[in-house]
Amino acid sequence: MSNTEWDTKTVVGYKAKKEKVTRNTSDLNAARRTGAVVSTDKKVTAGGNKAHSGPDHQRIAKLDRENEVAPPPKVNPSVGKAIQTARMEKNMTQKDLAQKTNEKPSVIQDYESGKAIPNPQILGKFERILGVKLRGAEIGKKLEGPKKS
Repeated sequence: MSNTEWDTKTVVGYKAKKEKVTRNTSDLNAARRTGAVVSTDKKVTAGGNKAHSGPDHQRIAKLDRENEVAPPPKVNPSVGKAIQTARMEKNMTQKDLAQKTNEKPSVIQDYESGKAIPNPQILGKFERILGVKLRGAEIGKKLEGPKKS
């Protein structure tokens, strides 16, 4: 027991004083009157949106653009021209073609203007009704009927 230090003391249940954050002036003045240590910190970035400030926003936007999936390809304008000319040769309106293919007139309009995403099933319907090749290398060429042997 000779190596025990009698001069040290252990305090149980002692709470350290924590810093108190105040937002009103009456608490601040009360602390000053009692002689407490008062420090004020001003927030520099208060009220700003950190996500959209400075050059970081531009860097993040660039990264987002790099990861984006490319939009699907649109119909070739030559396909739209071929549909339109074949339809005119048969004296059909867009509405007539839409009814014969069970599609909406807006679909016909999108294909003719080149805004549509190509769908092989719809192009196949157009080929059968109009008698014109719309897929492959010879777009706009008349389809031949069944071969007789």
